[in-house]
Amino acid sequence: MCGIVGYIGTQAATEILLSGLEKLEYRGYDSAGIATIWEGDVNCVRAKGKLYNLRSKLEQVETPAQIGIGHTRWATHGKPEEYNAHPHMDTALRVAVVQNGIVENYRELREHLKAQGHQFRSETDTEVIPHLIAQLLKESSSSVPFSPSPFLEAVRQTVNKLEGAFAIAVISADYPDELIVVRQQAPLVIGFGQGEFFCASDTPAIIAHTRAVLPLENGEIARLTPLGVEIYNFAGERLKKQPRLLNLNPTMVEKQGFKHFMLKEIYEQPGVVRACLDAYFSADWNAGDATKSPVKLGLPTELYVNLEQIQIVACGTSWHAALVGKHLLEQVAGIPTSVHYASEYRYAPSPPTANTLTIGVTQSGETADTLAALAMEQERRQGKEAKYQARLLGITNRPESTLGQMVSQIINTLAGIEIGVAATKTFIAQLMAFYALALDLGYLRQAISPTESQEIIDGLRQIPGEIEANLDKQEHYIEQLAHDFAETKDFIFLGRGINYPIALEGALKLKEISYIHAEGYPAGEMKHGPIALLDAKVPVVAIAMPGSVYEKVISNSQEAKARDSRLIGVTPVNDGEAGEIFNDILPVSHVNELLSPILTVVPLQLLAYHIAALRGLDVDQPRNLAKSVTVE
Repeated sequence: MCGIVGYIGTQAATEILLSGLEKLEYRGYDSAGIATIWEGDVNCVRAKGKLYNLRSKLEQVETPAQIGIGHTRWATHGKPEEYNAHPHMDTALRVAVVQNGIVENYRELREHLKAQGHQFRSETDTEVIPHLIAQLLKESSSSVPFSPSPFLEAVRQTVNKLEGAFAIAVISADYPDELIVVRQQAPLVIGFGQGEFFCASDTPAIIAHTRAVLPLENGEIARLTPLGVEIYNFAGERLKKQPRLLNLNPTMVEKQGFKHFMLKEIYEQPGVVRACLDAYFSADWNAGDATKSPVKLGLPTELYVNLEQIQIVACGTSWHAALVGKHLLEQVAGIPTSVHYASEYRYAPSPPTANTLTIGVTQSGETADTLAALAMEQERRQGKEAKYQARLLGITNRPESTLGQMVSQIINTLAGIEIGVAATKTFIAQLMAFYALALDLGYLRQAISPTESQEIIDGLRQIPGEIEANLDKQEHYIEQLAHDFAETKDFIFLGRGINYPIALEGALKLKEISYIHAEGYPAGEMKHGPIALLDAKVPVVAIAMPGSVYEKVISNSQEAKARDSRLIGVTPVNDGEAGEIFNDILPVSHVNELLSPILTVVPLQLLAYHIAALRGLDVDQPRNLAKSVTVE
C-alpha cells in the first residue's frame, strides 16, 4: 500500500520522483504528491487520482530542485481527497513528510500539538509527523553529542514518540542537503548512485538508476546527503551497513508489447514454472536413486524432524495457494495441515501443538497480518520445551523482504517482479513451491514411493508446454466469450477437491478487476444454499478435471444447468460427456488430477482479464486495491 520515492543528488529531482512513483503504481493509490526544495522553500504539489493529474500540475511549476520526496497514497485515515494527499507539512511550511503505514497514537499527538498552536490542514495521521519535527527543531535539541544534525535529531526524537508501523521520508527547507528516512515495520530501501542517493518503498522505483541497494531494518534511520549515507538506530547509535547488488532487469517492469501488465504476467507463467522446476528439482534424479530426495529446497533437516503437523497463515490469493498446499501436504506427504487467514489467526490462534511447522505465505513478504501472525507464533513458543519451539518457514517472491529477515528459512518463488495488482504468476509460483515441499516431505517420510514421485515430477515438467498450448487455444476464444458477460452482475465458480481453491481464486480474480460479484464454492455445497441464487442471469463456471471427483462435479453442474444457468466448463475439450453438458468450454489439457490446478487457473485468469478489459476498467490497478498490504 502507498509508495514512497526520495532523491538527493545532482539531477533534477522531479522527473526521477515521478518516474519512480509510476513504477510503484501497482501498489495501489488514490492520490499523489511531490515536495522539493528550491531557493529556500519547500515546493509541494499534490493531486487527487492518478499520476497523470499530478504530472499535469507539475508541468506548470517546473523546478531544477535536486532534492525531493514523492508519494502515492492509499487512503486509510481521511478521504481520498487532495487535502489528504502526501506530502504533509508543518504550520510554517518548512518541513515535508511522506509516510507509508499508520501512526496509531496520532489523536493524542494531534491534540497536544494543537494546544501548542500548530494548525492542521488534513484528516490524516501522517500530518502529526511534520508538526512534531518542527516543534522539536524549534525547541532546539541539537546539543545531543552523537547527532551530526539538528534535523536528524529532531526526526529521531519524533519517531520515538510514534506508535504503529510506518516508513517515512522527510525534507526541510532549513536543511536543504539532507533527506532523512525511517523504517519501523513498513518496508523502505536506499539506493546508491554516483554522487546521488535514492529511497523507495520497493525496488522497481529505483532500478532504472542503480542496482546497489540497502534495505533498512526495523528501528533504523538513514541520513542521505550529497556526500553519502549514514545509518542510525532509534537510540541514535551509528550502524555499519553494506549495500548489496540487485539481480533485476529494468525491462521486467515494462509491458513489452502487451496491453496490460496482467496479460503479460499471465503469459509469463510457463517461464515461471520452468524456473521453479530448475530450482526446486534435481535434474539427474530418478526413481531408482534412494540416496537423496528428488527435491533441492535447501531446507535444514531439523525443520522436518519428528514433524507432526503443519499450519499455514496467509491472506487473499496466497490463502488460496495455501489451500492447494494443504491438499498436497496431506495427500502426498501425509501430514495433517491447517490453513488460517492470518488476520484471524492473530486474534484467535489455535493452541500450540508439538512438532509443528508454521508456514507464512506472502507474495511481497510485507503483508502485515501474515508477518504479525508469524511473529506472534514465534513469541508464544519461546521458552517452551524443545518439541514446542517455533519452526517457521516463509514462502515469498521477495526473499529480501521483511519476511526474509524475520524467518531463517525461505522458499523463493522465483516469479520475478509482478506489477499487476491481481496476482497471476506469483500464484502459480506459490503452487510450485508447495508441490516441491510436499514431494520433499513425502519422499523423506516415505509417504510416497519413488515411482510415484517420479510420475508427479515428470508430469510437472510437462506443465509449461501445456500452459503454452492452452494459451494459444484459449485466449482468442475467451476474448470473444467475454462479450457475453459485459453486463453480468453475478458469477458462481464451482470446484471440488484440489480444484476447490481454484474456484475461489477464479471468483476472486473476477471480483478484483471486473467488479462483478462472484463467489466460489465446493461443488457439492451448492445445493446447500447457493443454488437459490441460480437463474438464467447467473452463469456458473465449473472446474471438471478427470479424476476422483470428476463425476461428482459433472452431476453438480447438471443441477446448475437445470436452473437455467449458463454453464461454463474448465475441462479437457475432447471429453464427450462434458461437451454435452457445458454451454461453453474453456479447454485445458488432460493431466494428472493432482497437477491440474496449475492449468485450470489460467483460463479463469484470462476470463477475468478480458471481461474487465472489455468493460474499460483499469486492469492493472483496480480501485481500492493494493499489491502490498502493509497495514492491518
